[in-house]
Amino acid sequence: MAGQAAARLMVAQSAVGIAGLVAIAWLLSEQRRLVSWRIIAAGLIVQFLLALLLLKFPPSQALFLGLTRLVDAVQAATIAGTSFVFGYVGGGRSPFAVTDPGAGFVLAFQALPLVLLMSALSALLYHWRILPLVVKAFSRLLERSMGLGGAVGVSSAANAFVGMVEAPLLIRPYLARLSRGELFVVMTGGMATIAGTMMVLYATFLTGVIPDPIGHLLTASLISVPAAIMVAKIMIPDDTRTGGQDDQPMVYASSMDAVVRGTADGIGLLINIIAMLIVLVALVALANGLLALLPEIAGAPVTLQRLMGLVMAPIVWLMGIPAAEMMTAGALMGTKTVLNELLAYVDLAHLPAGALSERSRVIMTYGLCGFANFGSLGIMIAGLAAMAPERRDDIVALGGRSIISGTLASCLTGAVVGILI
Repeated sequence: MAGQAAARLMVAQSAVGIAGLVAIAWLLSEQRRLVSWRIIAAGLIVQFLLALLLLKFPPSQALFLGLTRLVDAVQAATIAGTSFVFGYVGGGRSPFAVTDPGAGFVLAFQALPLVLLMSALSALLYHWRILPLVVKAFSRLLERSMGLGGAVGVSSAANAFVGMVEAPLLIRPYLARLSRGELFVVMTGGMATIAGTMMVLYATFLTGVIPDPIGHLLTASLISVPAAIMVAKIMIPDDTRTGGQDDQPMVYASSMDAVVRGTADGIGLLINIIAMLIVLVALVALANGLLALLPEIAGAPVTLQRLMGLVMAPIVWLMGIPAAEMMTAGALMGTKTVLNELLAYVDLAHLPAGALSERSRVIMTYGLCGFANFGSLGIMIAGLAAMAPERRDDIVALGGRSIISGTLASCLTGAVVGILI
């Protein structure tokens, strides 16, 4: 009985959290009187329906099991490639006795090259018209339920599968014509989701941390789309509907051309990820070194992660994280916002046993599943400004707000899952 009562309290906490997160978005709205309650209701209903379908429908469990096996196969294939090129540094057999197996893992040579393979596979799926077909089906659902125009519907749906720059590319001819509110929906969608190329990478980090990590990450990216639309339309109410569908011709001459060009695109992404990781980790180490000059608090030095843990603790409580775990979970959200979600997932995977309950680990997997951080903001502004130079001022002005809206959308997804698990 006590366990059931505690479970009901946690569900109630997540329900209160949904109301609280929506209220925060409303307080940050540019025109509170114009906020459509229909959009709020539609966003939450679509979120819950998608979550129920993906988490509770038996065939979905079989799908998740299949996806987990697919991730294992893709990871093994990547290791085959990296070990061939880099030898034991890339995951091949070591020529000497290894006394500390954990020290032999090299992120840049064993895990991150997965981005190259996924980039090539994504290009191949696009060339074969599989990815556009899935995106178009999802976009029609969003257009009918959330009142989106065709162009924004396509971009929003694509965000569940591709990155924050690749998704707007599908509607590039329409970007200059989008209203300010529609542009904000596009930007929020990019911040609230992750690309499929990164999804498999993060799943490898979370193996053993939560069950079926790839299934949870895919679910998170899908159900964050209606959350992103809802939050964006609360913060900047707008009823404009710009038409347009993905009518661009196939951009690859052949399957081999898709693989070659997809790999080339992945090289830029891989280098960017490695460079950003080096710089961001170094900056945090520098900041923590300066903060260490301050007096200790509760017997421990002041760090950027601890400070962000304090700021984000109330937010993670709204997702359904117990009060006893708020600081730990808040620090993860702080790392995700200040640095990026990759480092946050690495931190989640390396938490001591018992630091977070299994339920909290699953909720945080959803809450961290988004590109809303300062490094991604630079990538988004550069990409969108290149596609629509005439909208550069609007893109820059909306950039900071898109980090907030993307974070709120991801947290809403975490709260929804907190009710269902």
